[in-house]
Amino acid sequence: MMRIQYPVRFMALCLGLFLFTIVAIAQEKPFRPEVGKFPPLEKALSYRGELVFVDHANRRGSIRVQASGMFFRNDPHPFAMLPYGIVRYHGAPADLRDIPLGTVMHVEAFLPPDPKISAVPVLPINNRKVDGNHNRGAGTAPAENHVLLLEDEPSYCQRVGKVWKLKELDINNRRGMIIATCEPKQGGDGKAAEEKMTFDAATRIWRGRERLTIDELIADKIWPAEGKKSLGGQPVLLGVTWKPTPGGIFTQFHISDIWLDDVAMQRSASNQTEVHKAFIRSRWMPAWIDSVEYGKFGRAKVTATLFGGMDPSLYADFQKGATAQMNSVEMTLKHTHGAYGPAHMASAGSILEVMKIPGEAPLGSSGIQIRFETDLIIEGIRPGRIVRISPAGWPKVDVPREEYLNGGSPEERFPTPAIFSKY
Repeated sequence: MMRIQYPVRFMALCLGLFLFTIVAIAQEKPFRPEVGKFPPLEKALSYRGELVFVDHANRRGSIRVQASGMFFRNDPHPFAMLPYGIVRYHGAPADLRDIPLGTVMHVEAFLPPDPKISAVPVLPINNRKVDGNHNRGAGTAPAENHVLLLEDEPSYCQRVGKVWKLKELDINNRRGMIIATCEPKQGGDGKAAEEKMTFDAATRIWRGRERLTIDELIADKIWPAEGKKSLGGQPVLLGVTWKPTPGGIFTQFHISDIWLDDVAMQRSASNQTEVHKAFIRSRWMPAWIDSVEYGKFGRAKVTATLFGGMDPSLYADFQKGATAQMNSVEMTLKHTHGAYGPAHMASAGSILEVMKIPGEAPLGSSGIQIRFETDLIIEGIRPGRIVRISPAGWPKVDVPREEYLNGGSPEERFPTPAIFSKY
């Protein structure tokens, strides 16, 4: 009997290990979003790096991804925002045009939903494991380059419940080094690794309603003019950038901003929120089409899900019975109909209903649907397609040439040398 039980247990153990390995491999498998479904954040690939290029009109850019090697050697890695992808800056909604180059950003990204129309190069699926050579290390050019969430350091820390704790300062001639750890806000376990970051006279310090300089901190004897000082684990939020560093140090980040208290951070977030609200009202709210009920002579009732990540006041402008306009856009959110502005060829109508989708909304979705009726349905308003919607009261403006497709052809998505005048 004992001879029979031992092999059975052994086989069961092997089977368990095999299944565990399969699950682990499945969890590492790159995820490709599907049309009409918001991808789960937990299946995204996370990475971090310096924003080095932005093509704001096409919602794409390049990140110098941090890996194990020499940071300055890493080539800029192209990325594209998903249509429902969210950008956050200073703890508030943002557009790519709001982020200064050099800002260190946290990225949550997936494989291209449709490689045929990707706005950036499509890479081999296992590219995250490829070593770039020249002391770069693996992971500097992942195939997951379609971004669901792009956020700066304070936005990331607020989302995951962390703060930076300042340990020690070393200053000379208004510049120097700060040693800090990034830990859970509610108290860490003491295992957070210390990180050395530079600062200089251009570093902004925010306290309440004040913006302070290094000279003012020295004058108030909060910081010394020269030498080291213990900062006792002071909790703050940091803005992080990257600058070339002398002395053969290849990966060292720089502090652009220090928020000393919640009031200061809230004021920065409020300012950025107002910038983004004005932008969305002029460019319209993005959404995708869930379904269309076709009537006669061009009439239709359209159900659309509004994209997430915006200030609540923007969603509050969508009211049952109010008039609205809807225009088709392509994957970069550029308008595809009309050469003067989004209202030029948009479908006009009224909002029949505003509905809250049951359950918690996934990242990228607002959790809000609208039913919209129009008597002039256009080709771009079809199930699975992306649109922008303007409720009553939003301004009707003419967007700049780079933000719409004159002929509606996907081939016109990205500027060519023909966009420049000939002299």
